[in-house]
Amino acid sequence: MKILVTGGAGYIGSNVVKVLGEMGHEIVVYDNLSTGHEWAVLYGKLIKGDLKDKTLLDAVIEAFRPQVVMHFAASIDVKESVKAPLKYYRNNAVNTLNLLEVVVENNIKNFVFSSSAAVYGIPETIPVSEGAIVNPISPYGRSKVLVEGMLRDLSQASEFNYVSLRYFNVAGAEPELRIGQAYKEPTHLITKTLKTANGQYDKLLIFGSDYPTPDGTCIRDYIHVSDLAQAHILSLSYLSEGGKSRVFNCGYGYGYSVKEVISTVRAVTGRDFMVQESQRRHGDPPSLVADCMRLKRELNWCPLFDDLEYIIETAWGWELKISSLIRQEI
Repeated sequence: MKILVTGGAGYIGSNVVKVLGEMGHEIVVYDNLSTGHEWAVLYGKLIKGDLKDKTLLDAVIEAFRPQVVMHFAASIDVKESVKAPLKYYRNNAVNTLNLLEVVVENNIKNFVFSSSAAVYGIPETIPVSEGAIVNPISPYGRSKVLVEGMLRDLSQASEFNYVSLRYFNVAGAEPELRIGQAYKEPTHLITKTLKTANGQYDKLLIFGSDYPTPDGTCIRDYIHVSDLAQAHILSLSYLSEGGKSRVFNCGYGYGYSVKEVISTVRAVTGRDFMVQESQRRHGDPPSLVADCMRLKRELNWCPLFDDLEYIIETAWGWELKISSLIRQEI
């Protein structure tokens, strides 16, 4: 199958490209490399391009003639989105509109979208199901809701079908440690904690320790990137077999607190580090855990790596590897 992957040089996109390549699919990765890396694209052809460039995008799609588009390209820093909302609406929403217009012009019927649990904001019930009220509290989350609205309306107006995957907290690295997170300024808790354990940061801040949770810190549902990649493969199969538009949560259905993550990082790395409690961040829900039964039931998704210690072990192995590579480059 011919598949166009936007943002395929990034953390999650590159993991999906790896699996697609191993399966023998023909892949073109379209990425501006603003946060992605050329070395992360293990299969397919990489074209450096921006989604705002409709002329190049149209030329690439017209020449390649993909049967499916998998769309990962987006800005993802919630904190930054609050400070620079227009950047997020342009990059995540307007640029996706550009992509969808070219997709429609080239008669592509199937589309897999990288969405987020940020669309739920602070949910009323935990675990949160796909039928919960969508009420984002950040420009990042609202940009994802805008795109989901475009997809829904386009699907209702034509033969176009999509799967929107709402990610919870993605972490870990592929078992072979060829690709993993490589952000210049990581915001993910596990990555930030591992970098603190590795000496890159002097201390780790805990944002709020008075939440209504067992230990007072926020609880999150962490999903291994390889299990998330498999959800994309199943979504691809679902659409190629005639499946209609659908939204799926991607998580494990249970969560861990910030303090539990810190404790597990210390156990896995064998290193201690300074932790300092700080004030809550505005808009952080006390708990955000997925109801993932729809994904399991309808796509027969069966996670293989749903263990926090294993997630952190792979992330730690990757952290040590990439730290060594950076030192060699210096």
